[in-house]
Amino acid sequence: MLKATLRSFLAHKGRLLLSALAVVLSVAFVTGSLIFSDTLSRTFDRLFASTAADVTVSPRTGLAEAVPSGRTATLPAALAQRVAGIEGVAAVRAEAEVQNITVVDDADASVSPTTGAPTIGTAWQPTERSPVELTSGHPPRGTGQAVLDAETADRADVSVGDVLTVVAPPGSFRVEVVGIATFTTTNPGAALLFLDPPAARTMLLGDAGAATALAVTGTEAVSDEVLKQRVETALGAGAYEYRTAAEQAQSDVEQLGGFLDVLKYVMLGFAGVAVLVGIFLIVNTFSMLIAQRTRELGLLRALGADRRQVRRSVLTEALLTGLVGATLGLAAGIGLAAGLIELLNVIGMNISAAEMVIGWVTPVAAYAVGLGVTFVAAYLPARRAAAVSPMAALAAAEVADVGRPLHVRAVVGSVVGAGGAAALAGCVASEETASAASLLGLGVGLTLVATVIGGPLLVRPVIRVLGGAFPALFGAVGRMSRRNALRNPRRTGATAAALMVGLALVGGMSVASASITESFDRRIDRTLGADFGVQSGRFVPFPSEITEQVRDTPGAGLVVRARFAPVAVRLPDGQRVETTAAAYDPRLDEVANITYARGDTAAALAPGRLAMDADFAREHGVRPGTVLPVEFQGGRSAELTVGALTDLDTAEGFGTRGGLFFGMTTLERYAPGGQESALYVNAAPGTGDDELRAALERTLQPYPQVQVRDLADYKQLVRDQIVVLLYLVYALLGLAIAIAVLGVVNTLALSVVERTREIGLLRAIGLSRRQLRRMIRLESVVIAVFGAVLGLALGLVWGVCTQQVLALQGMTALAIPWGTVAAVVVGSAVIGVVAAVLPALRASRMNVLEAIAHE
Repeated sequence: MLKATLRSFLAHKGRLLLSALAVVLSVAFVTGSLIFSDTLSRTFDRLFASTAADVTVSPRTGLAEAVPSGRTATLPAALAQRVAGIEGVAAVRAEAEVQNITVVDDADASVSPTTGAPTIGTAWQPTERSPVELTSGHPPRGTGQAVLDAETADRADVSVGDVLTVVAPPGSFRVEVVGIATFTTTNPGAALLFLDPPAARTMLLGDAGAATALAVTGTEAVSDEVLKQRVETALGAGAYEYRTAAEQAQSDVEQLGGFLDVLKYVMLGFAGVAVLVGIFLIVNTFSMLIAQRTRELGLLRALGADRRQVRRSVLTEALLTGLVGATLGLAAGIGLAAGLIELLNVIGMNISAAEMVIGWVTPVAAYAVGLGVTFVAAYLPARRAAAVSPMAALAAAEVADVGRPLHVRAVVGSVVGAGGAAALAGCVASEETASAASLLGLGVGLTLVATVIGGPLLVRPVIRVLGGAFPALFGAVGRMSRRNALRNPRRTGATAAALMVGLALVGGMSVASASITESFDRRIDRTLGADFGVQSGRFVPFPSEITEQVRDTPGAGLVVRARFAPVAVRLPDGQRVETTAAAYDPRLDEVANITYARGDTAAALAPGRLAMDADFAREHGVRPGTVLPVEFQGGRSAELTVGALTDLDTAEGFGTRGGLFFGMTTLERYAPGGQESALYVNAAPGTGDDELRAALERTLQPYPQVQVRDLADYKQLVRDQIVVLLYLVYALLGLAIAIAVLGVVNTLALSVVERTREIGLLRAIGLSRRQLRRMIRLESVVIAVFGAVLGLALGLVWGVCTQQVLALQGMTALAIPWGTVAAVVVGSAVIGVVAAVLPALRASRMNVLEAIAHE
């Protein structure tokens, strides 16, 4: 049996090739994502471990920033002298480092990275652990000199002697580039500008006596842990945060971990789609191969092979297919990881492909996925093969699978579908976001399974409608193509299911994204009342210098500042909620339209007062006049009185839990040192909007980190953010379509082999090569469009339910992108035509007499 199995595998290797390609894609994305993420993790682990000081002392911030506040936490630089006297301390440095500064050249062009990585200003204090070394020029001396990293200098065409303008929190200043520093380790993509240490404290922090951290180096005789304890004892256990080199490296890794996890899970998402769609392809392929080999299997049974041997033979073929696919997929995954590493190098991250990490988990995962997918997918066809009777050796070659009843599918599909529908209905009816999201996930999974199970039941009624015009348009050829698609509902349903998965995903996400966009458009129309807003494209805070420049712009009237700050609020029901609060200048009513359930803007922005969303307040037992303990970043706390309750749907600061906001005076009292997140500007009397916009753009030309926006610009900004998610969905769709096309090609190719004698007879009675190719193309088109109709119908239901969940967060608008729906249907027809090219060509080239004689 083993010899017969190997011969059968080699005899049908061409037919199994497309199935192996599905395995290759699945394994490639799994292994590529593991290798890529492992390589990045190892690289950054080494970077952080090699650059971290033995002990790092940093300010205790207390509250994490979900939205950047622009506030730089500091500690007294004089602490370095106290630490230097501690036993076991060899050296100590007072660090001065600020992220997200802006550097521009004399042409007001940004020198900062374009990839979203920060521009970091820091003190030039080289040690043996420094990630850079000076390769040209000399170190900075005094307030007017700086050293720039080599990658940034090359990208921005900056050389020694050039003069740059630095926009830092305290204000802008000019420096001459006197040196270029080259990274000796991985460049994480950031731009680094080094200043003389005293100048860094003064120009970046605005305080010559401040530092952002202390970097302590110990003697060889003392361990990091002991040194940490000594420093902590000397400075006070609760005054600052103390970390050893290992703890600091781990902290840095954790901060970067979110970014690495996103990359990893995105790629694993591609792998999951490839696996899911590939299963349909493999099931269909093996089902058709079993059907075509009914007589062969019957002969094996007649010669003495039992059911277990037949089943084992088919599963062995599947595992051989998986083995080949996993091996090729592992190689492709290595290539994919290398390509991603090169892509990172292009955008500024210096990672060597020679340091690629291939751990033992990677090949294990590759073969587990490759062999597991093919085994699972081939199990049902293998059981069907084992059920072949020895009498089948005397019957025709084709299996009588076409007419088998679909009762079991109908029952199982109905039960699973009813469960999915109930979950989706519960999702729509739920008033809790968490439970609604859970029900949505359950409903999506169950309805997908139900559609896959019940798909063959829909083949005849749907395809009769979709192909109803074929006889009128294409005559007998159209009638035969429709009948061929209806001949085996199971096969047609399985082939279309591969395409259905991808289109259901894109349909659902398209409805969700269109609804989010429409909701934000309406919210912006309702909320924003200013003529213009000034804001960073990445919502990074900017210094007050820009605010003063905007106020001095000719034609600018009212200017209202907006800042964000992390806070922790102790509520009457005992809960401590950490969230982000907004702060505004007075006269907010003139630039924003806010609906209040209780109180007004004056009461909300008064010193010592705050505003809160009415629903959030009701949930936690808060009323106007309630006094709430509020913690601010930096350790300060206050008791603020609730002065107003708002409708979160129209309140500024929406999107943050509780919708908290208060006056700028309150924020500056308890959390000083923040930066503006946005400015809302109204034109002065007698100044037109176009005139003011032109004046603001001239004013802000030296500050490329901020842009001037009106209502239309804000809407476009939201669309640009959402389209990133859509691009990911479209990429997933592209992968699903690629595998689905392989499935259609495979189905048609095997179908042509199965109908070889029938095709020969049709050619013998006068069917031309052109008509034969058309018949196969029409069959492919109707199958593809059938998959598109099922997928879009399912996706639209998912999208509407997703919008109902989003409505609990204020996204109340429902929008269905009918243009996308129509484009998908047309695209599916094109996919059908493309997938049929090779099978149709092969069928048209058959020798008529040999085809008629085929058994």
